[in-house]
Amino acid sequence: MTGEQWWFCLKHMAVEPDKGCPNKDRLGPYPTREQAAAALETAAARNKSWREADKEWDDD
Repeated sequence: MTGEQWWFCLKHMAVEPDKGCPNKDRLGPYPTREQAAAALETAAARNKSWREADKEWDDD
């Protein structure tokens, strides 16, 4: 199925299709189930990158 989107539900700690929990309880959308499954790792990596960028900004 094309155009399908996947979400990671923070309430159930599980990958869900479009029809699932309210978006306020989910991360996404992601184009693949695998990317949605990695949502927490993706968010952690982005947060780390942003913290490092903020530290560089503050140090300048």
